[in-house]
Amino acid sequence: MRDLLYAALVQSDNIAAYTLAYHVGSRLGAVEAGAKLTPADMFVAQMNALAKQLKMERTRFVNPHGIDWKVKPLPYSTVEDMARLTRYAMNKPSFRFYVSQRERQISFNRQGQQLSYVLRNTNELLGKNGIDGVKTGRSARAGDCLILYANRESEVVRNGQMETVYPRHLMVVLLGGTNRFGEGAALMQRGWQLYDQWAATGRMADPKKLL
Repeated sequence: MRDLLYAALVQSDNIAAYTLAYHVGSRLGAVEAGAKLTPADMFVAQMNALAKQLKMERTRFVNPHGIDWKVKPLPYSTVEDMARLTRYAMNKPSFRFYVSQRERQISFNRQGQQLSYVLRNTNELLGKNGIDGVKTGRSARAGDCLILYANRESEVVRNGQMETVYPRHLMVVLLGGTNRFGEGAALMQRGWQLYDQWAATGRMADPKKLL
C-alpha cells in the first residue's frame, strides 16, 4: 500500500489512486440503503462526507482520481474548497512527507520477477523557494491545476521580555492554468509580498475571509 501511495501522490498515478480507493472501500462495506455499491463507490462516499465536514460546500467527488471526461454526474470544486482540503491534509505528517518527496524508488513483482521503478514528482516547483508540496492535477474540464504549499523560517517577535513565534506558511491554489508552474511561481512570490505587508501592519484578519 505504501508504494501505491507514493505512486498516487508523487507521480499522480490514477490507477494507483483507484486501487487504493478500492482497497480502503472494501474494508468499509458496500451496502447502503439496500443498494450494492462498489468498494470504490464507498470510498468516494467517504470523500464527500469529509468534504461536508470541512465545509467544502461547493465540491462533489464522483471518483477517486478526478477524471471528468464522459462522467455523470460531473465532479466540481472551487479554489476555496481545495484550500480547505489542503490545509486539512497538510496537518497530517504522513501526507506532508509523501508530497514532499521529489522521487522515490518502489519495487513490485511482475510474473514472478522482482522489478524496481523510480517515481518522479510531477510538481516541478518542489524544493524551490521553500515549496514542499502539494500536488499537480489535470482533467478534461478543469485543465491544468496546481496546489503549492511553502514554508519559511518562523518569525520571532519580541516585546520586552515577551516572545511570540509566528509560523510562516503560504498556500497557492491554481485551477485551469495555461502555464501552471510559471503562474504558480509568480503567485507564490506575490503571496509572500502580501504576507510580509500583512505581518508588518499587525496581522489583522477579517473573520469573513478566514477559511
